[in-house]
Amino acid sequence: MIPSVLPTYNRAPLQFVKGEGAWLIEADGRRFLDLGAGIAVNALGHAHPALVQALTDQAQALWHVSNLYEIPQQQALADKLVEHTFADTVFFTNSGTESCELAVKMARKYFHDKGQPEKVEIITFDGSFHGRSSAGIAAAGSEKMTKGFGPLLGGFVHLTFGDLDGVTNAISENTAAIMIEPVQGEGGIRPVPDAELKALRQICDDNGLLLILDEVQCGVGRTGKLFAHEWAGITPDIMMVAKGIGGGFPLGAVLATEEAASGMVAGTHGSTYGGNPLGCAVGCAVIDHVANPEFLAEVNRKSGLLRQKLEGLIAHHPDVFEEVRGSGMMLGIKCKATNIDVVNAGYDNQVITVPAADNVIRLLPPLTLTEDDIAEATSRLDAAAKQVESQLETA
Repeated sequence: MIPSVLPTYNRAPLQFVKGEGAWLIEADGRRFLDLGAGIAVNALGHAHPALVQALTDQAQALWHVSNLYEIPQQQALADKLVEHTFADTVFFTNSGTESCELAVKMARKYFHDKGQPEKVEIITFDGSFHGRSSAGIAAAGSEKMTKGFGPLLGGFVHLTFGDLDGVTNAISENTAAIMIEPVQGEGGIRPVPDAELKALRQICDDNGLLLILDEVQCGVGRTGKLFAHEWAGITPDIMMVAKGIGGGFPLGAVLATEEAASGMVAGTHGSTYGGNPLGCAVGCAVIDHVANPEFLAEVNRKSGLLRQKLEGLIAHHPDVFEEVRGSGMMLGIKCKATNIDVVNAGYDNQVITVPAADNVIRLLPPLTLTEDDIAEATSRLDAAAKQVESQLETA
């Protein structure tokens, strides 16, 4: 008999009932150090006082009115995002998947309104993840994402990650945009080198294309800048955001320049819940914290310490771990042992990590992780590695 919750997840047998900072408390009272943060969502940790206050205050005033009316909290958050980014305008969604849908629509509508309706193709890269909607899985193109869900939405050209020559060769009279994650998350924490992001920006400029960046996982302070593309000194035309922007409340956004968004006039897109007062009130509190240069400096300092500890951990467990990659608080450890075994050993030692492709475990902790938390994380990951080593010896 099918369970009442559709069984599309392979869930760990854990039930968390409370969160405090970087810690989750299981129903049986055990405390787990959360290095996953809900897959890069809980940017300020669990039950952050400022987010609790923002949500409580707004919940006591107004929950929902729909986008038939002006929403002051939405305007306030849009103004903050425009102030701190390349963007001239923002559309609010509920998730990264919805942000992907709009980004694709926006790029195609732009060229349609410019009298170039043939420009519909978007170049994407293997290992990418852009959500699980029809557009998202078509953009990623992997068999794992698309098998059984055909016919797929057309108009995506899939290239090898890191193949700049392939990008140039793939451009045709039908090309509208290039879409890429500055750091692939699901793909195994694979950063795009700054030089390659610069090159992609130049290719778009030279060929009259739009550059779409998917910063759903790597944005909102995750890499030590407010958004990851800032390290390369470039700006996109369109950017997808979600996860950390709501600090745990379902919230996403598409940020764009005035030019790239020019086709999106009244009636071309909408969302019932997108930009609701509750989500935007929390989003304002998140941005007020994360966009602070002192906060980002602390993220960089603590992430440097975390990476140093992880390098030492790898040196002590060469049969389990291979290398660390990523930046800021978006780190991946490529494993020699099976990554799922490492994740499960982490559960046994009450530390949470997240599996990814390329036999990687992801460490996506709250940006508020403390030095004591880092020391405890190292200790628990060390214990998990020893457990895996013991399993390897008896296998």
